Amino acid sequence: MSGHGTPTPMTSHRAEPLKGVAEVPGDKSISHRSLILGAMAIGETRISGLLEGDDVLDTAKAMQTFGAEVVNHGGGNWSVFGVGVGGFAEPDQVIDCGNSGTGVRLIMGTMATSPITATFTGDASLNGRPMARITDPLALFGTKAVGRKGGRLPMTIVGAAEPTPVRYVVPVPSAQVKSAVLLAGLNAPGKTVVIEKEATRDHSERMLAGFGAEITVEDTEEGRVITLTGRPELKPQEIAVPRDPSSAAFPVCAALITPGSDVLVPGIGLNPTRAGLFYTLQDMGADLTFENPREEGGEPVADLRAKYSPDMQGIEVPPARAASMIDEYPVLSVVAAFASGTTMMAGVKELRVKESDRIDAMARGLRANGVTVDEGEDWWSVDGLGPDGVPGGGTCESFLDHRIAMSFMVMGMGAQNPVTVDDGSPITTSFPIFEPLMTGLGAKFTRA
Repeated sequence: MSGHGTPTPMTSHRAEPLKGVAEVPGDKSISHRSLILGAMAIGETRISGLLEGDDVLDTAKAMQTFGAEVVNHGGGNWSVFGVGVGGFAEPDQVIDCGNSGTGVRLIMGTMATSPITATFTGDASLNGRPMARITDPLALFGTKAVGRKGGRLPMTIVGAAEPTPVRYVVPVPSAQVKSAVLLAGLNAPGKTVVIEKEATRDHSERMLAGFGAEITVEDTEEGRVITLTGRPELKPQEIAVPRDPSSAAFPVCAALITPGSDVLVPGIGLNPTRAGLFYTLQDMGADLTFENPREEGGEPVADLRAKYSPDMQGIEVPPARAASMIDEYPVLSVVAAFASGTTMMAGVKELRVKESDRIDAMARGLRANGVTVDEGEDWWSVDGLGPDGVPGGGTCESFLDHRIAMSFMVMGMGAQNPVTVDDGSPITTSFPIFEPLMTGLGAKFTRA
């Protein structure tokens, strides 16, 4: 089983004004899907701007194990020589997905309708996360899954030898579940239909269409109905991965709470199903603007300029916005601590089953640094202390969760006293250049 090894405590100190350009890595969601769909096409898919964090590298290794040829040309440029839909070979080793819930769930879906067997594992965090939300719909295709108690990894998936198409209503908003079912539907005959009551990030639908799959999306009274015709011949693509909005959240939020800051974050993907955080920050009164809006690779893109914003106010975040910013709530709660008034975040129970229970993890760390937090199963609230009002001085547990670690490192930049994270090593899973990028802007980080 993989792990992060020896913990790496990190401390974030009050920063001078953050200045400069923050060139964040490529989008993680699109990077995963580029490798997976490239492996299911016939021929060479060329990818530029691929995020080379641990999560995505684990997916690249998995595609090799299933028989695709994956070549790293350097500088974020990769080639995938695919084996076609239904062409996966049975792996001769356990598939280790490290810390990546997205990776393991999408890969399970991809192989679920091929007559092969594969065993999946991950680090301590991933092995504690529930997989039934994926294996239950995959069972409708005829797939079998055997895992630990509670539907947890390590888990063996036995692909369906004669898969049947399914019609599935996603019970909770989850792009991972939707995408896993669609990927499984690629090798099932007929039409697979996925219905989601609330729209989630649509990278899979966009990319499937780009690779030549027959896919339609229709908004109906029943919800968003996605229909995929199975067993297409996917055509290889050239993919330019936009920069990750979830990674951009950290330099943007750091600039908003650090006096005198002015930071430009160029080329950020602003897919409407991903950009909820930025609109929420603007609703709070953040000095955040979109410059040079454009389209790249079928995705809307812009440069974000974030400036110190001492007049931010707490708000009630619309629950309908949750799906478009679910990964950004941890760092939003940090910004909320520096706003005036209370910020209420509801409709967020999905945070309970991420890399950690993110509501609990953030509540613990915020309280350790002098911030009042209230919480329920599906909501939480942060009482803002205003600009320069967060005492800091506490130590926060990261719970092997990269976003928890980075959120508290951001908090330390604006707090009165340093903020320590017990283990910063998980940051490399999604944002391997986080530390040099932030210190290049003016952040002050030290390691124990």
